[in-house]
Amino acid sequence: MLLYDSPVSGNCYKVRLLFAHLGLPYERRFVDVVDRSNRPELLGGLNPALRVPTLVLDDGRSLGESGAILWYFAEGTAFVPDDRFERAQVLQWMFFEQYDHEPSIAVVRFWVAYSGRPDAFADRLEERRAAGYRALDAMERHLAGGRDFFVGASPTLADVVLYAYTHVADEGGFDLAGYPAIGAWLARVAAMAGHVPITA
Repeated sequence: MLLYDSPVSGNCYKVRLLFAHLGLPYERRFVDVVDRSNRPELLGGLNPALRVPTLVLDDGRSLGESGAILWYFAEGTAFVPDDRFERAQVLQWMFFEQYDHEPSIAVVRFWVAYSGRPDAFADRLEERRAAGYRALDAMERHLAGGRDFFVGASPTLADVVLYAYTHVADEGGFDLAGYPAIGAWLARVAAMAGHVPITA
C-alpha cells in the first residue's frame, strides 16, 4: 500500500497510528501541506478533493479522507465495536472531530505553527480558538463521567481520531492544563501497545 502523507498532518497521523496498532505495512510518499501546486498531477486521478491522506491499495484502488481509510481497515477489529449502538457512537465522535474539533484546533495549529505566515490569520485566531475550546469542553465533559475511552471500555476509532490533533493542540496555543480528564485520556492512548508518535 502507498500512503500519500504529510508528517505534520494529524489526519495523516490517524492513518499511520491505526496502521501501527494493526501491524499493517505500507509505503509513504511525502506531500507538502503548504505548497499545493503539484496536487492535481500527484493526486488528481486518486482523490477528487486533492487532499492527504490518500491511500492506494495493493490492487490499485484508492481511498481518500482519513475517516474512510480508518473505517475500511478497522472494520472487523476491536477499533470498531460489534454492538450496533456503540458503532454509531464511534461515528458520532468521528463526525464531531471533523465538524467541530479539526476545523478549529487543527486549523489554528496549522496557521500558527506551519503556515509560515501566522500574521495573515491573526484577525481570525480568537474566534477559531474559542471554537476549539468549546470542542475541548465537550470532550472533557464526556470523559469526566468516569470513562477511560470515548466509546465503551476499550479504545476505538473515536480515540484514534480525537487523539491526533488533541495531543498537539499546544502547538496552536491551546492550554490543556484545565482539562484533567483529557490529560489522563491522552496518557492512556499514548501508553497503548503499538502506539507511535506523530513524528514517527
